[in-house]
Amino acid sequence: MARPEVRGFYDKPTGAIQYVVADPATKRCAIIDPILDFDEKSGATGTKSADALLDFVGDNGLEIEWILDTHPHADHFSAAHYLKQKTGARTAIGARVVDVQALWKAIYNWPDFPADGSQWDRLFREGELFAIGSLPVKVLFSPGHTLASITYVIGDAAFVHDTLFMPDSGTARADFPGGSAARLWRSIQDILALPDEMRVFVGHDYQAGGREPLWESTVGQQKAKNIHLVAARSEAEFVALREARDKTLPMPRLILHALQVNMNGGRLPEPEANGRRYLKFPLDAL
Repeated sequence: MARPEVRGFYDKPTGAIQYVVADPATKRCAIIDPILDFDEKSGATGTKSADALLDFVGDNGLEIEWILDTHPHADHFSAAHYLKQKTGARTAIGARVVDVQALWKAIYNWPDFPADGSQWDRLFREGELFAIGSLPVKVLFSPGHTLASITYVIGDAAFVHDTLFMPDSGTARADFPGGSAARLWRSIQDILALPDEMRVFVGHDYQAGGREPLWESTVGQQKAKNIHLVAARSEAEFVALREARDKTLPMPRLILHALQVNMNGGRLPEPEANGRRYLKFPLDAL
């Protein structure tokens, strides 16, 4: 089985991980879930996190072939559009992003927003195959956390976004608009059906027990040790556990800021007459 070289970049403010995934044979690579920096207190945006990816790519003689999002994120801005402008690489996301766009278009009362996925160069369907250099990639539809979530299976590595966390942290929440704990359970079963030795790279790590950040496990480790999957052995048990847990969680602090950017492919709002950009913030929406 092909083995990509994977470098994770941990973002401490959000607990998110960005990835550079490279084909050692061709030096072509993909960037997965890049972050555009945003400080909600000052409204400042920045590109330090995304530029670190570009520096790594340049230092290692890599060529960016794809900029891949797993889903429209609720806790940080996507840097996909920024990186496309810098590199010309193709952007992509799962085809069901149009369902997320339609849902949030209504929440933001954004009638002229094109909810057709045209903000990305390619929309991947369930089971679709493509390549990063000579590395084979398969797309798994993995909804539950969001309507549009997908997993990228790249050689012996699966990028599972917010479906699974590290085994000591369990699974992702399923209470966002369009989320479903039952659907999340079924998506997890699809991931666990992959070979036990398959490497699993998660989208977030919240440093359980105060340990150092981690983001790599295996399918076998997830089966044996994931605290939610050990505690809940059936769909009904998992739904009860997940829904009870979700009721205790506050909404991510950036969800209303981030979705209007991320469902637009990482594009910030266009400047208004005074040259400034403004986010739209719906009250009492969630």
